[in-house]
This record gives sequence, C-alpha cells and structure tokens, in this order.
Amino acid sequence: MDLAEIWRVMCRRWYVLLPGLLLTAALVTGVYVLVPVEYRSQSTVTLLNSKKATVAFDGNPFLSTQASLTGMADGLARNLNSDDSRADLKSQGVTGEYEAKIADNAQGPFMWLSVTGTDPNAVLKSDQVFTAYAEKRLQEFQAQQSVTAEAMIRMATIVPPQNPEAQTKTRLQYLIMAGALGFVLSLVATFFVEARRRRSGKPGRHRPGPAEAAALEGTGSEAVPDAADSGASASRTARASAGSSP
Repeated sequence: MDLAEIWRVMCRRWYVLLPGLLLTAALVTGVYVLVPVEYRSQSTVTLLNSKKATVAFDGNPFLSTQASLTGMADGLARNLNSDDSRADLKSQGVTGEYEAKIADNAQGPFMWLSVTGTDPNAVLKSDQVFTAYAEKRLQEFQAQQSVTAEAMIRMATIVPPQNPEAQTKTRLQYLIMAGALGFVLSLVATFFVEARRRRSGKPGRHRPGPAEAAALEGTGSEAVPDAADSGASASRTARASAGSSP
C-alpha cells in the first residue's frame, strides 16, 4: 500500500478518522492542563580549608586545596539527601524536590544544591533555605567530632540560588507521547474499518433464499412425473408394435 492509497483510505473513512483526531486533541489538551510546568533553582558552593590550614598561604583558602575536601563534599551531599535531612528541611518550609551532589566535571570540592517545584517563588525560597542548611550541617558534622573553630572546614557560596527556570522537557515528552498514541490509534481504527468493508464486499457462494428454494423444489417434483409419463408412453408403444406383428 503506497501513500496515495493510504490517503484515499483516510479520505474514504473520514467518519472514523475525524473522531479519533478529535479525541487525540482532547487527550493532548488534558495532558497540557494536568501536567504542570516545573521550575528549578540551583546554587553552587565549595568547601574551603580551615583557617589553621591556610596560614602558610597568607590565609587564602583557594590556594590550599586537599583531596579530603572532595571526600567531605561527597559525605555532606549524602547526608543532605538522607531522610533525616529531608524531615528537617520540610519543617523549615522547603517544598518540592531537592538534590545535593558534587558538580559535574568538578576540579575540586564543588557542590550543586538544587530545588525543583511548580511554584517559582517557593522554589527560590526553598533553595535559599537549602543552601544555608548545607553550611549548618557542615558545621554540625565537625562539632560532633569536637573540631575547634580554627580547624573547621568552611563553606563558600560560588553561585547563589538562581532565579527558577522552567523545565519543559518532561511536559513536552508527555505531550508528544499523547499525540502520537492518539494518532496511531486513529489510523488503526480507520484501516480496521476499511478492511472489514472490503472483506464484506467480496463475492462468495450464493445461498438461495426461501422463495428460490421453494421454486427449485417445485421444478424438481414436476420433472419426475414427466419422466415417468415418458417411460409409460414408450412401454405402450412397444406393446402395440409387438401385438400388430404376425
């Protein structure tokens, strides 16, 4: 079946295709309304060496980096993603989904702190609370180990919480899936009806109706007596011929 034939079938069975396309449009509209747009705000922080460790560098923490800081950043990110931290953040008004992780392709102890939600104002506020909470948790970790203030690892905000940006990828994927599914089902229904119509229109064995059957039976019953009469006439003619012979 070529494209021209497909087009002819679609035009011929428009009464099946059109309702399917209308239902597809309704499905896409429903997805557009029910799936909200998500917004995301993200900040970038880094861990810095303690004041005691930067004495040799005239107090410049960016000149004193150690591999242990990256390990500490990984441990802090895991703690921030734990259930206990989620409960604490929720009690402080953080809404939506948040995530803490080491920044991609990071050359040091850099972390991304991001919050995702449907309300842009709430997302920005939550990311600000989340960033402050991360620094607090870092200090609590070290205080539990009785680390002195001069030897504590510090946190610095490289990029503050950014204005939330719309994340339309997920919503767009759902819209495309709904439209494609509805269109395919509409075509399947259209060609199914076309196949049924073609199958019912093919010539087959003709079955006689009641009137035709009665007529055929009548013809057969009449033909039998005719044959019997012809046989009787032939017998009488033969006997007459035999009687007249000497």
